[in-house]
Amino acid sequence: MADRALSQEAMLAGLHDIRLPSHSAGGVLADLLAAIALGLILAVIVALLLRFFLRSRPPTKPVSMKDRLTCIGTLPEDDQRLALLHLLKRDHPQVYARISARLYEPGGLPDLHGLEREVSGRD
Repeated sequence: MADRALSQEAMLAGLHDIRLPSHSAGGVLADLLAAIALGLILAVIVALLLRFFLRSRPPTKPVSMKDRLTCIGTLPEDDQRLALLHLLKRDHPQVYARISARLYEPGGLPDLHGLEREVSGRD
């Protein structure tokens, strides 16, 4: 221990002489390895988050045409007609092309029962 007490000014003046080295131990190589390690840690965290959010869903089992028609049958008549036209467009584009040419003519909406026959008869 010191024989005498230091004054506050002497203590602060002594602290000014303390300097950290301009380069850390290992130099540029240590800085580079630290940056790579932080990048890898960040990449693992991002990969885990993406895996959680982009998890693939199990494939859905295909719905039969009978089930589709049953669900469509619960809708109002205009909505039934529209849903059947969508089914025809997706599953039977040739039939839809033949029917769609008359859709915008006066009285050109197809008969609901005719549409049902077209959809169910071609499955």
